Formats: sequence, structure tokens, C-alpha cells
Amino acid sequence: MFLYRFILLALISCIFTQIPGAFSVTRIHYGGGGDWYADPSSLPNLLSYVERYTNITVNKMEQRAKIGDDLFHRSPYLYITGHGNIKFTDDDAFTLRDHLLAGAFLHADDNYGMDKSFRREMEKVFPDKEWVELPPSHDIFNIHFSLPRGLPKVHEHDKKRAQALGLFEDNRLLVLYTFESDLGDGWEDEGVHHDDHQIRTAALQMGTNIIVYALSQ
Repeated sequence: MFLYRFILLALISCIFTQIPGAFSVTRIHYGGGGDWYADPSSLPNLLSYVERYTNITVNKMEQRAKIGDDLFHRSPYLYITGHGNIKFTDDDAFTLRDHLLAGAFLHADDNYGMDKSFRREMEKVFPDKEWVELPPSHDIFNIHFSLPRGLPKVHEHDKKRAQALGLFEDNRLLVLYTFESDLGDGWEDEGVHHDDHQIRTAALQMGTNIIVYALSQ
């Protein structure tokens, strides 16, 4: 049922992006003052990588929507990032919860600084759920590319280890939170952060795995 819902949402999204059969990512434009628009080259680069190394047809331009917009409701794959404060209204929290339970997927990538507010706001969305850490043996790290050490560490901030945290409904992953990793920085144009090829490749492979896993649920 969840897979059917996800595929249906993807097909609807393709109709409106006018790229038949194409997969895209919708970045959430949230309130609170945080830089929801951070890392502008990251998603186009990731989607280009997915197109090159998988058989998934993609729309390489990211989509952007506020929670509750028509585009939001047509989007099965959501992405949220930033450095600053995130704020959901009560309506936002209810709408996001409903959309995720209906089959959508959310990847949240902490770009260093959004952790406290993101966890606070997700408690509004799913007050009954606890974050579960995904071990390196989880399928998400091996579904397309093999990442035996789990979530790659792109940038160092507080000397904390990278963690992939999930919120589940039964066995379905609703939300993936990549913490202390900075995947989005690893997806950006090479000249932005000057990360070496190995780090950028690991970040892009992890991003690809997340997409492939979300589509396979």
C-alpha cells in the first residue's frame, strides 16, 4: 500500500514537471528564519549522479515548496536542510505527518546548526515516535552502493560521529535524519568546499542509496 502510494505521488509529480517518468526532490521552504535554501548546487549534482549511476530517470532541477502547497502534496520525496532555526506551525506539523504516513518520505540533512530546532519540531510531527539509529548493516547502506562503515563523514564540526537516525511506521522508514555528516556539502560543486574526490564520491553514493531505498519501500 505504501509503495503504491509512493509511486502514485511520483507519477502525479512527473505530470506537473512535464518530464514523464522522472523522479525529483522537493526541498521544503520552512519558517523560523533558517537558511532552507542552503547548498544550492547540491540537489542538482546528486540528481545528475543518480541519473548517471542508476536506471532512474530524473528531473535534475530541484523543486521547492512550503508545507501544504499543491506541489508539496504532489511530492513523494522531500528534503530539508539548513544551518539555522526551523519552525513548523501546528498545521504544518499535522500536514507533514499526514503526508508521510500516506506514503511520502523525508530526508533531513543537518548542515550544522539546525539540529536542536529540527528535533524540537519533529516532536510536534511525531510526538509518539523516537529516533532509531541505523547501523552500518542496514540495507540503506548497501542497497545500491556498498558503504560498509555506514553514513560517511563529510565535514567535522563538534568531533561527533556521523549518525543516520530514522523514524519508522512499522518497518517503513518515514524520515531519515543524517546528523553530523554534512552530506549536502559533499554534493555541492567541487569548488565550493574543496572536498577531495573520495569524500564527495562517498557523499554522492550515500545520497543515491537514500533515494533508491526510499523508492524501494
